[in-house]
Amino acid sequence: MNDATAAAAAPVARLIDEFHKLPGVGPKSAQRLTYHLLRIPHEDALALAQAIIELKEKTVLCSVCQNVTEQDPCVICRDDGRDRATICVVEEPLDILAVERTRGFHGLYHVLHGVISPMDGIGPDDLKVGELLARLRGGSVHEVIMATNPNLEGEATSMYISRLLTPLGVRVTRLARGLPMGSDLEYADDVTLSRALENRQDV
Repeated sequence: MNDATAAAAAPVARLIDEFHKLPGVGPKSAQRLTYHLLRIPHEDALALAQAIIELKEKTVLCSVCQNVTEQDPCVICRDDGRDRATICVVEEPLDILAVERTRGFHGLYHVLHGVISPMDGIGPDDLKVGELLARLRGGSVHEVIMATNPNLEGEATSMYISRLLTPLGVRVTRLARGLPMGSDLEYADDVTLSRALENRQDV
């Protein structure tokens, strides 16, 4: 608790501290959010509090894909129209929304809930890797698409899981890396440009 927080009323200081625990929220942002809530109508503050309570009480992880859901299994895993031979592995539930927006993938998903990050003390046992391996034991899955983020942790996680899956005879693929639409070559970083060359296609 800093000096500014210590000078605040106890409920205000507590909320500032709680906001500060959220990812990406610094002390100044925590203070701004708290004082914003002080100014909004009482019913709006209660609605926010109720939404948080419902989030914790009415959501669970899907026992199949580990996505956040109200019903287990989730709506995607229950959909008989999905391709059950293909699983797309993502880091977080939000990544499923991003892939679904493309309308180009019709298989199932698996959410890891993070990536391997030794600097943050996160190892393979902290992720939903065991649950993924359990899904593959039936032999009905033919391809696993690794859709982790294109950074150091995402690549390390993808490689680790690929090594585990290779002996199972499952095809493991990776999302292609390349230049985004509308970008200029001169602004592309070396890694992105290199990947774009590697993943070039026939015209």
